[in-house]
Amino acid sequence: MFRYLSTIGLGTLALLLQAPVLAQDVRINDVRIAHTDNRTRIVLDLSSSAEHKLFTLSNPNRVVVDLAGGEFVSGSLKLPKGTGLVAGMRSANRDDGKARLVLDLDAAAQAKSFLIPPSGSFGYRVVVDLESTGAAPLVVKKVPAEQQGNRDLIVVIDPGHGGKDPGANGKGGLREKDAVLQISKRLARIINDEPGMRAVLTRNNDSFLHLRQRIKRAENAQADMFVSIHADSFTDRRVRGASVYVLSEKGATDEAADLLAKRENESDLIGGVDITDKDDVLASVLVDLSQNASLEASLEVGDLFVAELSRIGKVRRPTVQKAGFLVLKSPDIPSVLIETAFISNRHDESNLKSVQYQQRLAQSMHNAIRGYFYQNPPYGTQVARLSATEQASRRHVIRSGETLGGIAQAYKVSISRIRAANRLSSTSIKIGKVLTIPSAIGS
Repeated sequence: MFRYLSTIGLGTLALLLQAPVLAQDVRINDVRIAHTDNRTRIVLDLSSSAEHKLFTLSNPNRVVVDLAGGEFVSGSLKLPKGTGLVAGMRSANRDDGKARLVLDLDAAAQAKSFLIPPSGSFGYRVVVDLESTGAAPLVVKKVPAEQQGNRDLIVVIDPGHGGKDPGANGKGGLREKDAVLQISKRLARIINDEPGMRAVLTRNNDSFLHLRQRIKRAENAQADMFVSIHADSFTDRRVRGASVYVLSEKGATDEAADLLAKRENESDLIGGVDITDKDDVLASVLVDLSQNASLEASLEVGDLFVAELSRIGKVRRPTVQKAGFLVLKSPDIPSVLIETAFISNRHDESNLKSVQYQQRLAQSMHNAIRGYFYQNPPYGTQVARLSATEQASRRHVIRSGETLGGIAQAYKVSISRIRAANRLSSTSIKIGKVLTIPSAIGS
C-alpha cells in the first residue's frame, strides 16, 4: 500500500507555512470535511492568504489549528458534523487575534497541514489531513474485495501516439509511435515475468487513442501504476537524453517542459476526472486528497526512473520534471511520463532503433517499477508477501571494523536507504547491532 502522508508526532508543532500575515482579517468562509480509506481531510476556505500553526493534544485527543489574523464570522458559518476520525469541531476568535479551530478526535491521530493557493473557483485553503495512528497506508486505488489477498500488481504501460498520430519523426526515418510501442512491449514482457506483477498495454498495435481513453483503460484495469512512454524532439538536434515527468497543474518546471506538454496534449483536448456522481464540495475534497497522494507517489517512483535511466545513458535533467500532461491526470493512479530520448538527435535515434538499447531501456524501467513496489508494497498483494519474505532474510549483524558504506556496497544498496530502513540519524554504527537491509533496486 502506498505510503503518502507524512506525519507529525503528538504534542509537536507542524511546519509554519511561509505565506505572509496580512494586515486585514482573514475570514474563514467555509469548513469542509471528508473521510476515505481511514484518512480524514478538513479544508478551511479562506478569504485571503494567511499564516497558521497546527498542533496536537492528548487526554483527550485533539488537533488545534490557529489562523493568524483570522476570524470566524459569528452566526454566518456553521461547522460541519464530525465524520471519520473527527468526533466534533469547535471554533473561537481569540483575544490574541487568532481564529482557532479545535478538532475533537475519537482516538489519537497523526496530523499534517498545508496551504493551497487559489485554483479554479476556489481561493486560498488550509488543509488538515488526519491519519489514524497505526493505520495502514493510504489506498489511492480502490481494489474490489474479491481481488484482495494475493493479487497481482497491475502496471499499465502507455505507448504514446499511434495510428494517425505518428508523434515525432527522426531524421533517419524512425517514427516515435513505432519506437515507443516496441519499447513498451519489451517492458510488458519483463514485467509479466516478474512474480506478482502484470502488465497491461493501452495499445498493442498501431492504433490511435485519445488521451482520455488511455486514462480510462488504466482505471478499468485497476492500475497500481501508469507509465506513458514517449520519445522527445527539439529543433536543436544537439539536444539529447532521457527525461522523466510527473503532473504539475501549477506550471511546468521549465519552458521546454511547458512546450513539450502543449505538444503532447494536442492529441486530445479532453482531460480531468469524472466525478459526476459526487456533489461539488465532496468531489473537490476527495480529488484534492487523492491527487496529492498520487503525486507524492509519482515523484517517488519518478526519482527511481531517473536513477535507473542514468545508468544506461544520458539523462537530460537529473531530477523529475513537472508539466501539465493530460495523460497523467488520473487522480488515483501514480503516473509517470518517460521521454526515453530525443528522436531528433542522430545518436539518440540510433539508440532507439537498436534492439539491444530498447531492451536496456525496458529493463531499467522495470528496475525502477520493481524497486518502488518492493519499497512500498501494497497491502493484499503477492509483492507484499514476497517483499516481507525478502526483507526478513536480509539481516546483517555489524562486526568489528565494518562501516555503513562498506555494508551498503556489499549489498548493493545506498547508504541513505539503509539509514531510512533502520531509522539511523547518522552513519555511525555499533558492533553487534542488527541492520535490516532493504531490497536492492533492480535485484
